[in-house]
Amino acid sequence: MTRRHHVAISGGLDGGVQVRALNIAGYAVAMAAALTACAPPAEAGKARAAAACEDTAIASLGPRLEGVPDSGSGVIYANGKRQVSYEVVPQLQRSRPGDPVRLCLVERPRNCPPGDTRGSRYAATNLRTSEHWSLYDSQHRCGGA
Repeated sequence: MTRRHHVAISGGLDGGVQVRALNIAGYAVAMAAALTACAPPAEAGKARAAAACEDTAIASLGPRLEGVPDSGSGVIYANGKRQVSYEVVPQLQRSRPGDPVRLCLVERPRNCPPGDTRGSRYAATNLRTSEHWSLYDSQHRCGGA
């Protein structure tokens, strides 16, 4: 069975980028747009207009499950946000605690039960390595296990 992902990109005058899943061909284009929003500013000292992005640093990283190296990847940022994947993410393997990161919200779940905020997707750029990744903040989306 082939699984298709559909993507739509929209942006506002504030520089924010929203990505919604529409088709597999557009997925790469949408992720490129979201990651571009997370790119470092062109000129040092100038503010970048991206309402859904913030600068932080990697506080800790490791496998998704403590003590199980092949269980996936997990990262916690200095601002308290986190990302997790069932897959081992090579870009995170090459990152280290203290690396500066630009973190951009690219998807927020809708129609969640009250108090269940899981399932936001963030695009991240390691400003030391210039590598990008996009992961969810939880192993499950809101309303899930």
